[in-house]
Amino acid sequence: MAAPDLRPAVFVDRDGTIVGEAHYLADPERVELVPGALAALRDLRSAGFVLVTVTNQSGIARGLYTEDDYHAVATRITAMLAEGGAAVDRTEYCAHHPRVTGPCACRKPGTGMYRSAAGELGIDLGASFYVGDKVTDVLPALELQGQGVLVRTGYGTEHEGSVPEGTWVVDDLRAAAYRILDSV
Repeated sequence: MAAPDLRPAVFVDRDGTIVGEAHYLADPERVELVPGALAALRDLRSAGFVLVTVTNQSGIARGLYTEDDYHAVATRITAMLAEGGAAVDRTEYCAHHPRVTGPCACRKPGTGMYRSAAGELGIDLGASFYVGDKVTDVLPALELQGQGVLVRTGYGTEHEGSVPEGTWVVDDLRAAAYRILDSV
């Protein structure tokens, strides 16, 4: 149950969950939505969830692409989602990598990006859902007392056996949306 004046959110990983996994995606022309992702986000938005994209982008710290490259890709994704009626309310990204920039509070599975979005958008973290294709995408649900959802797209099938107990495992973002909507 959401705290008074706070809303539940669905925090969604970007690469492998919303868009197809492309090793260090730096070219907006290579952006392809995962089948069903647009409809899933649209349904979640219609149900009243705050939508937040949360993504680790260590390629910036590693010098594999620039922050401008990241923003060009993010702008393309934002436009594609908005054109399809599934605009996200906020995008959070971490440009760090511990071996390059040292530790940070924002890199998943850290909770800095989630807490930042919650403060800006009035989100009840405990009533929220944490969706992605890696264990690091669902681990924040444990600390923040929400529900983790691993999708089998992207790297999901490789991580399926390592998710914490209580994490839902579904085929894709569309199936995650169905499961979330059925649970509320």
